[in-house]
Amino acid sequence: MPFDLSTIPSQQGKIAIVTGANTGLGYETTLGLAKTGMKVILACRNQDKAEQAKARILSQLPKAELAVMSLDLSQLASVRAFVEEYRDRYSHLNLLINNAGIMFPPYEQTEDGFESQFAVNYLSHFLLTQLLLDLMPDKPESRVVSLSSNAHKFGKINFEDLQSAEKYSSVAAYGQSKLACLLFANELNRRLQAKGSQIVSLCAHPGVSNTELPRYIPKVVQLLLRLTPLPYMAHEPEAAALPTLYAALSPDLKGGDYLGPQGALEMSGPPGQAPQSETAQDEAIAQQLWSISEQLTRRSFSDG
Repeated sequence: MPFDLSTIPSQQGKIAIVTGANTGLGYETTLGLAKTGMKVILACRNQDKAEQAKARILSQLPKAELAVMSLDLSQLASVRAFVEEYRDRYSHLNLLINNAGIMFPPYEQTEDGFESQFAVNYLSHFLLTQLLLDLMPDKPESRVVSLSSNAHKFGKINFEDLQSAEKYSSVAAYGQSKLACLLFANELNRRLQAKGSQIVSLCAHPGVSNTELPRYIPKVVQLLLRLTPLPYMAHEPEAAALPTLYAALSPDLKGGDYLGPQGALEMSGPPGQAPQSETAQDEAIAQQLWSISEQLTRRSFSDG
């Protein structure tokens, strides 16, 4: 049966966090979750844009339960502050959507000394998840959904130069960050199972869609891309968010599943099971990345 959001039972009383909820996939994911009755926290860096997104959703769903909270994924201190504030406000969390990301920016190090794509797309979400897991009820409906990309297939975890300090390619760094997200989702699920937890970790990718994500691509390249069939193979953000919503809400899925569009080259189409690269399924690489990530964030899985 194709995934149909309208068939999902009421999720009233449950709470979700969506990072980067003010635009693109994050906005459409938030809107979809709000339609189920779930309370959604818009975790965003730009508070003005987040409030505008909240207002747009409320104009469509006046009874939606929404809250805006500040989260800057380029700063680990902001992640910790967000979690502290969340814990002050709420006693539980049912769904964490690690959605926010950047793509192909010029080389930049965060204040913590991390390459920006590695930090925003992956490492801050690693810490955010670790700090919130103990608030999630021990049920299969409790889920962590991480966002990857088809770019994970050309990604490589460069353990010799993880922060791209010696050599930077925005494309290679993006592929690395998205591979890291998928490795993390798989390893998190293995570790949850090993602890006997019913919480599940899944991953999704949106295919190709017209969002703000490619804003760092040079204008001339964007113009050339418009002359190719690529734009006609893409789908709208509303459709591109369906793999995430499928991963978050479908009762038919299990931990470790990877969801994406089923159309040509996985660029568009209805959501379903997506293939993972061999590297993404390599447990040794996942464990090595996990260990380094614990050191970089100063947070161990056993702490929770």
